[in-house]
Amino acid sequence: MSKPLGTVLGELACRDAVSSVSGNGFVLNETGGKLSSYDCYVKCLQNCSCVAYASTRMDGTGCQIWNTDPTIDLTGNMTSSHSPITIHIRVKVTVYIRSRLQTMRVGSTIDQEMLLRELGIDRRGRHRRSARKNDNELQIFSFESVALATDYFSDANKLGEGGFGPILITTHDFDALATFLKGRLIHWEEVAIKRLSIASGQGLVEFKNEAMLIAKLQHTNLVKLIGCCIEKDEKMLIYEYMPNKSLDYILFDPLGKNVLDWTLRFRIMEGIIQGLLYLHKYSRLKVIHRDIKASNILLDEDMNPKISDFGMARIFGAQESRANTRRVAGTFGYMSPEYFREGLFSAKSDVFSFGVLMLEIICGRKNNSFHHDSEGPLNLIVHAWNLFKENRIGEVIDQSLGDSALDNPQMLRCVQVALLCVQENAEDRPSMLDVVSMIYSNNALSLPKEPAFYDGPRRSSPEMELELPEPGNGSDNRVTITVMEAR
Repeated sequence: MSKPLGTVLGELACRDAVSSVSGNGFVLNETGGKLSSYDCYVKCLQNCSCVAYASTRMDGTGCQIWNTDPTIDLTGNMTSSHSPITIHIRVKVTVYIRSRLQTMRVGSTIDQEMLLRELGIDRRGRHRRSARKNDNELQIFSFESVALATDYFSDANKLGEGGFGPILITTHDFDALATFLKGRLIHWEEVAIKRLSIASGQGLVEFKNEAMLIAKLQHTNLVKLIGCCIEKDEKMLIYEYMPNKSLDYILFDPLGKNVLDWTLRFRIMEGIIQGLLYLHKYSRLKVIHRDIKASNILLDEDMNPKISDFGMARIFGAQESRANTRRVAGTFGYMSPEYFREGLFSAKSDVFSFGVLMLEIICGRKNNSFHHDSEGPLNLIVHAWNLFKENRIGEVIDQSLGDSALDNPQMLRCVQVALLCVQENAEDRPSMLDVVSMIYSNNALSLPKEPAFYDGPRRSSPEMELELPEPGNGSDNRVTITVMEAR
């Protein structure tokens, strides 16, 4: 005798430590209705009592799951704020869920494999070019493991959100999720997860760029990439977690920055210098970061700085000194004038950005924090330059450092080095190797020339993207500017 349609043929195969709930169908208690259909599937998969699931909205978001007796009829209506949705399931529920999983995986396998191949990784989480096991190999994580570790991307675990998408922290030890990992076991108690948003201003190019670059770079002052998740439409990068967040979080907080005495500020600058020097000169790849700023400097538990966010970074050849692009993307105020105006970039572009960051660390103010004062300087660079010309260089220094800072020769020297880094012409700026020599030696420094100024409207939104005109278009010097939210 055949069993009625909708009968579960046997027990559901459950993983360890999954939940069990009672009830004949309920709407999942989600945050803001953001769960996708795949998220809903994962929730159902991890619940031994779940026999079916469905989205509650026409756009595929929202989640309703069923937990009921073995023989069920799932024909019914669910109403939402948008329109009714009718579910018709007349198949064996366990088979239905499993077959849907296989269909979804097969449909996306080719794209996943192509992307992994571009990253130089096979699906077992190993670099194809190396037969030996290496602790620095990039791991591949399943969507299930990442979703579980972040409580299904709960807002409570969100560290912040940038141009790439939300940044989250895990709430569970990844070792406890070993059965879901697609790579070999690793031992990280907490990791930070960078999830590419569908609405992100960045995309697949930046994702691949960041994953490929940072996986090949190893330095104590660069953030460590642990692995990635590439499943269906989901693309995530998994990093070591930095408990002290980013430099801007502390530096620009009137109360928080009190922990940053001069010794610590100088040590942070040293670490950034060493990281950039490695990128420009000592790594096997010559890399121009193109987005050095306070929010991209992360701080570990000992307040050691780590350069992050390599989505816009470029690799230079051994004999290549500069390049140009029509797509100028970066943060207003940190971009060098030649990059902002002409799309030209080089190691000296990073030097300019570092000079701005150096002034921010010394002054304790954002470069664009002067835009509210219509009578004051255009930005921090102009402010520092005006005081330098008037021999009042000590007034540039953050007042929270105390009166003793005004006569500290190391601080005064750093102000001058920063002004040399933000010169109008790239040729007048020092290299990062020169910067190392300047801050440690007692030799006389050359006097800075008038630094780069931006003639234009004051901007409170720092991130922007420019599309420069094609060359040879006559006198048309217009550009299209898209201003994005700050990261």
